[in-house]
Parts: sequence; structure tokens; C-alpha cells
Amino acid sequence: MSNNSASSFPIGIFDSGVGGLSVWRELVKLLPNEAILYVADSANCPYGNKNQDEIIILSDRIVSFLIEQGCKLIVLACNTATAGAIDYLRGKYEVPFVGMEPAVKPAALNSKTGVVGILATAGTFKGRLFNETKERFASDVKVIEQVGEGLVDAVEHGMVDSSETTQLLKSYLQPMLDANVDHLALGCTHYPFLIPQIEKITQNRIIIMDPAPAVAKHTKHLLEENKLDNKNKEKVPFYIFYSTADTATLKRMLTELNIKNYEVQELDI
Repeated sequence: MSNNSASSFPIGIFDSGVGGLSVWRELVKLLPNEAILYVADSANCPYGNKNQDEIIILSDRIVSFLIEQGCKLIVLACNTATAGAIDYLRGKYEVPFVGMEPAVKPAALNSKTGVVGILATAGTFKGRLFNETKERFASDVKVIEQVGEGLVDAVEHGMVDSSETTQLLKSYLQPMLDANVDHLALGCTHYPFLIPQIEKITQNRIIIMDPAPAVAKHTKHLLEENKLDNKNKEKVPFYIFYSTADTATLKRMLTELNIKNYEVQELDI
């Protein structure tokens, strides 16, 4: 396969559920010519409480499907999957992979108070990438780590604005505010959908770091570096969204994001 022919192939992206749409929307902004296939593994959501062996099996199954569909590059729009499976996937497959990691580096480098917060899943905090980045760039600041238990489910079930979610976020954020945190890195792709709630609770006292724009930039760079970027501006790109469970949640989120030119399918893998 020549790179010229591969350039018209789609990008693959997957998450444990709908959270990866926070990355998808940034990819579309930066790469308007690219077709994208998205897999929401909602049947197995959340990933955050699963062990590494489970994460590898689930991720490998989805990546195998995306490669069968001809995907030229794959984005792991899931911090837990990145932490648990990206090394394995890079060793097994030849396509370029882009992963997620909490924005610990910019949070630490830009902190004025010397205290930063990380809101992530348990699986992300155990990952090699997170701990290497923390050790390298955040050794001079105090890092407050908080597992966002229950927040993925809140996004998946459309309860972003519920009083229960507000109370849950307050219980996670108040200790950070008390510790004088000035930057909060989001370590789960579901969490950007909670930013309005977080801003309200923190009264905009904290700078929120969403890694999705940086991931989109890195994806663009890798496509160009590998001569896989699609330069055809005449053809309207297609977007296909798959869910391994009922598609209702995915359809609701896509409607809220006002996305056009797409189809949604159930996926049994």
C-alpha cells in the first residue's frame, strides 16, 4: 500500500464510551478533510477499575477491528487504555498510535502556587506514562491526585448537570481548593464535558487543562510526518460511530454536539 492511497483512509479513535468525543471534536476542528471511525466500548464502560490484562484484551479487540476497516492511524481517546495498553499495541501493530495523558507537564510548569491537581481514573494513575511525566516535570510542585469515581457514569448517563454529580465534584474539588491548587489537569476524556460544572464550583479560580487540543495537534503532526494526511478538500469526509452497547447514549451526545454527516451502528466484537 502506498502512502498516497493510504492518505484517503480513515483515522480510528476509541474510548470506553462517549468521553472520547471530547477528543473527536478537536480532531475534526484541526483535520477537516479526514474521515474518522469512532468506537465507544460502552458495553465494557468504565475502564478505570479494570486490570491491565483486561484493558489490553479490550483495546486489542477494538484496534483489530479498526485496522480491518482500513484505519491509517489510531487514537486511544482513553487515558486508562493508553496507560494500560498502548505499549502492547505499538509492539503488535504497525500503524501509528496516539495516546492520552493528563497535562501534568504544562500544569506544573505554569503553576504559580506550586500546587496542581490531577483528576483521573485509578488506571491512569497506575500507568507508566503518567508516573514518568510526573517524576520528570512535577517534582518541584505538590501534586494532588484524585480518582474521579462515578464521573464517567455521570457523563455516560446524561447526568452532567444533576445535583448528585455536583455534590460528587464538590467532594473531589474542595480539598484541592483548600490546598491552593491553581491548575487542574483532566485525566479522563469524559471529564471535559464536566468543565462548566467544574468552573461553577471553583468560581474560575483554577485553570483547567484539557489535553484534547494537544492530542489533535500531535495527530496532525504524525499524519504529516508519515505522509498520511488527506489533502483532498473536495470530498466531504464521513464519520461512523460504533457502540458495543445500545446506541442511545452515543446518539444523544452526537445530537448535543450538533454533529452532521454521520451514521451510528451497533458493534458486536
